[in-house]
Amino acid sequence: MAEQNSSGKTMWLVIVVSIVLIAIIYPLTDRKFKSAADNSAAGNDAADLRIQPVAKFELAKAAPAAAAGPKDGATIYNSVCGACHNTGVANAPKLDDKAAWAPRIATGNEALYKSVIGGKGAMPPKGGAADLSDDEIKGTVDYILGKVK
Repeated sequence: MAEQNSSGKTMWLVIVVSIVLIAIIYPLTDRKFKSAADNSAAGNDAADLRIQPVAKFELAKAAPAAAAGPKDGATIYNSVCGACHNTGVANAPKLDDKAAWAPRIATGNEALYKSVIGGKGAMPPKGGAADLSDDEIKGTVDYILGKVK
């Protein structure tokens, strides 16, 4: 019978030790078990913040200029025409080259207006500034003619 008491005591000892260990370890565990799908939804935001680029670049259309009225010839020439006519790009006659302008002046103002509004050679219509009115283009041509005559 002594053997029976010894195994009974061992059984109770194992049970008591197990309960004590559970009582100690259980509070230390995380009781908020979530599935991998739950964790990935929350983790994506944090990961996106950690791996975002240093700088962001976004292309957007420029807002149209406020209706400040028509632009004068000098302003249009300096902002649109001068890019080619100051340097002679694509055989564009330079503003200070009177010899290059002489045959063009001989065709008359109306022919020059038509060439600029419709485009000619490498020059796109209206010099690439499609938002300009025909009157603004004519004013710019008159400005150029005043400089080369």
